Amino acid sequence: MNTLAYFEIQSSNPAKTAEFYTAIFGWQCTEDTTMPIPYWRIKTDSINGAILQRPAAQPAPEQGTNAFTCSFQVENFDAMAATILAQGGTVAMPKFPVPGTCWQGYFLDPEGNVFGLFEVDETIPNY
Repeated sequence: MNTLAYFEIQSSNPAKTAEFYTAIFGWQCTEDTTMPIPYWRIKTDSINGAILQRPAAQPAPEQGTNAFTCSFQVENFDAMAATILAQGGTVAMPKFPVPGTCWQGYFLDPEGNVFGLFEVDETIPNY
């Protein structure tokens, strides 16, 4: 466990970004309308991911990396979150349910890098 298991690509236009990655890599991108934001699930031949609506303005050119966010699958979200905080990390987005799938949340490491955690829990009801 504690393995890199999911990635997310933030986009100002998720539908267009889904078309781009489908065209270049052949990824299967499907809109998930159960999510509270525009969200396209990605199926690849290895690690799956998603394209989501960018939650903040796109960084200006030459203002740092505009990158994918990776999420790590953990056995116990709350225990890992406590460890992250104890080691100097901070909460970027509190834990929230992904219907029928998992508990997800985001953190910042001490250098300000964003990463996600998720704990599989298929008993979370769909909306």
